[in-house]
Formats: sequence, C-alpha cells, structure tokens
Amino acid sequence: MTLSANAQQSEYWNGVAGERWARLQERIDLHMADITQAALRFAQAQPGENVLDIGCGCGTTSFLLSRQVRAVTGLDISKPMLKVARARSASQKAEVEFLEGDASEYPFAPDYDLVFSRFGIMFFADPVRAFANIRTALAANGRLVFVCWRSMAENLWASEPLAAARHLIPPQHPEESMAPGPFAFADGDRLRGILEHAGYASITIERFDGVMHMGNVLADAASETLSIGPLARAAAELDDEARIAICKAVEAAFAKYATPQGVFAPAACWCVRAQT
Repeated sequence: MTLSANAQQSEYWNGVAGERWARLQERIDLHMADITQAALRFAQAQPGENVLDIGCGCGTTSFLLSRQVRAVTGLDISKPMLKVARARSASQKAEVEFLEGDASEYPFAPDYDLVFSRFGIMFFADPVRAFANIRTALAANGRLVFVCWRSMAENLWASEPLAAARHLIPPQHPEESMAPGPFAFADGDRLRGILEHAGYASITIERFDGVMHMGNVLADAASETLSIGPLARAAAELDDEARIAICKAVEAAFAKYATPQGVFAPAACWCVRAQT
C-alpha cells in the first residue's frame, strides 16, 4: 500500500527524523539563529496579537513570539518535537499552548491575527488546499508570514556538502522541484501563484540572504551535515568508515567559511507576507 504524501510526511516527522530533530534542538537553533531573527523582524508581531506558529517544532519560535504578543499557539505534526516543546514550556513557565495536527486539514477557527512559520510549510501534498485551510485560521485583516528556502543551489550550506561527498555516497535521484520537501517553494513565482489561488491578497515575497552557523569548528560543521540537510538523508545508511571520509571532504569544502566565531555557510530564503 502506498502512503499519501501527507501520510509520508507524518511518518517521517514522527519517526527517526523527528526524534533526531528533537534531540538536536539546541544545535538546530544555533544553525538557524540568523534566519530566525530575520523572520521575526519581517513578521512585525505586535503586543496584543494572537499568534499561530505552524510547524513550531521544538517551540523556539513560539517562545520568542510569546515575548512580543498576547498569546501564542504552536502547531506541529511531530510528536517527538512537541514533547520537547511542552517540556521546555513547563520548565520556562511559558504560557504557550502546543497542539498536534496537520495544518493542511486542521479545523481552525478564525482566531489569529498572525499565522507564522519558520520552515514549516514546504511539506504539503496539496499546497493550494493547505494554504486555503490555513487562511481559515486568520481573523479579519490577519496576515500570514513565513520563511522558506529558495533553491538548494543557492543554499550552499546544503548543496556544497552534497557536492563534496558525491563520490562517497550512493547515486542520488534528482528531486522533483515541486514535490513536498525543504526546497518545494524555491520558485518564487510559483509560490505567489499558490497563495493567490488559496485566496490571499497583498502578497509580498522578499529575498533574504543570510547564513547557517554550522558549528564552532570545521570538524563540528562537517559532522553536522550528516545530521541535517540533504547529505544526511543521502548518507543515512553508510558505515562509519564512509562517514569519516565524508566529513573530511566536507571540511575541505567548508574551509572557506571558517571564522574565529564559527563556520558560517550561505543560506538563501524567501520571506513571505500575505493578507486575508
């Protein structure tokens, strides 16, 4: 029996991948710090607003938003990451509610002034239908704001390790450019069309060129590419000897990004805003 795309995503994020991301929460927050701050600036959350954070993961963006607004609800499909988010919320005594669900079909009420997402909206089987459903969560004059990746070729933190290790990994089949996945919305014109068909207006799509902080030293940065990103998926079944060789190749590729403060590889995103 073939799983639907939505069921595949649920299985993925509730399996080994979700458990890995939950375990690596602090490191992933470090990687994405530059992009997170850019996305929050772009969102312009206001005191008194009620916010929904879609694809909230382990809750970092939900907690940051909660310092700026009246109330935040985080929504995610991943049980392992929600477990971390709820534990963090309890330890911080944060008034953030976390819900488990698929944003493409969740029965929203129009309660939110802002629907926000950091990399949580690229995995929908039917993106027009999903964004139309998300629109039902927005109050009158509410806005959707999210950040998503541009192409993998522009995201050198992801593409350069894969290229450096290509001779050491199994042959890779080209991903469908519009399939659910991290780079599903690389085409800005297609993304605009999806939002228009889903009923949004006043759509703004801006480029953001930042960095991923991959680690404090080259060895850490190279090792991290075997935990997150396309190389991690490609090398998942390889033995320790192959993984050591891959790390050496990635260290050489990343050497030009090393600084005394850490290894910062280029990242390329869209910052998107749309109104009801």
